[in-house]
Order: sequence, then C-alpha cells, then structure tokens
Amino acid sequence: MLRSLLERPEVTEICELRGSFGLMAFHGGNLERTTDIIAAEVAERTGSSYYGVIQAAPFRQHIPSTKFDPTESDALASFVGHVDTVIAVHGYGRDDHFWDVLLGGRNRELATHLAGHLRAELDERFGVLDVVDEIPGGLRGQHERNPVNLPINAGVQMELPPTIRWNKEAMNWSDHEGTPRAPQVDALIETLVVAVETWQD
Repeated sequence: MLRSLLERPEVTEICELRGSFGLMAFHGGNLERTTDIIAAEVAERTGSSYYGVIQAAPFRQHIPSTKFDPTESDALASFVGHVDTVIAVHGYGRDDHFWDVLLGGRNRELATHLAGHLRAELDERFGVLDVVDEIPGGLRGQHERNPVNLPINAGVQMELPPTIRWNKEAMNWSDHEGTPRAPQVDALIETLVVAVETWQD
C-alpha cells in the first residue's frame, strides 16, 4: 500500500537524517494540512531528523499509519533505523475535541514532557490530553506497527485539531497554498523547539 502511494506523481517523500531525535509528518501536504510544515521546521531548528510524505493538491489519499511499512520504503527504513525517539505530527477533526491537542504513542515520558510545555505556552483555549485513556480510540498511536513506535525509544503521536492549524484571518490552512502563518502555529512551533531541545539536553 505504501509503495503504491509513493509511486504517484503527486506524492513526495522526504528523509533528512540529522540527530537521533526525529520528527515525522507522513500524512502531510494536502492531506493533514500544516502538519509537515510544523514537523519540518521544528526538525531543522533543533537539528533533528525529519521524515515526511507530502501530497500535492488536489490529491488526497489516506492510508493508515500501520501501513507505513519500512520494508516498502528505503527512506522510511533509514529514518527509523537512524533515530531513537520521535514525534509524529498528525491532524484530526472531531466536534467533541475541536480544541484539543492529543498526545498518544508509546513514549509516555516524552508525552508528559511535551504536555507540560504545551500547557504552559499555548493559548488557554487549547486543551492538551496526555492520558492515553482520555484520547479517542483510533487516535492513541499504540499499535506496534505504527511508525511512531518503531524506533528504540518509540515516540509521541501528536494529533492537532483544525483550530490550531487554521488561519482564521486568511480563511485557509496556515502555511498552505500561500496562506500566511497563523499566530497559534508560530506559538506551537516555538514551544516544540524548546521542548525538543530540553528533552535532548
């Protein structure tokens, strides 16, 4: 399934190997919009590695995270073999969690670390859920084949609601199709940079 997706002309796979901490956005581009922008910038600013799969508009094809199999991508295999800890940035939309940042994945210590930074720095409208049982089923990132859990220390699946990725003034997704950056996206990136740097230290 992954190999077929990567063969499409609308899809670009990116792998940048730097430090042993990694950022991922494999539902990026026109699919879960703004996620690749956030992951790539945090990775670059912190010297972290980055893996992204970017879909160009108007193409949108969602394949489950568990289908991102390193045996079907040399780049993904290189990435998960190089890093030891990751944050996978995703986007989601649910009416009952319209303002909540969800922190799933199997590295619960990292989830707690990120939650502390996010609660301290994000606008108070945004909730942060880092208790697995409070995260909606299907968004918890607990499956062993999910790429967020493949590195030796696993990682955190960060699910971002539309409200943090949307530029209200421009009426479009932040950093998408020439849309300016929304203030809350800037705040999120700044917060994640500090969180990653302090985790590495």
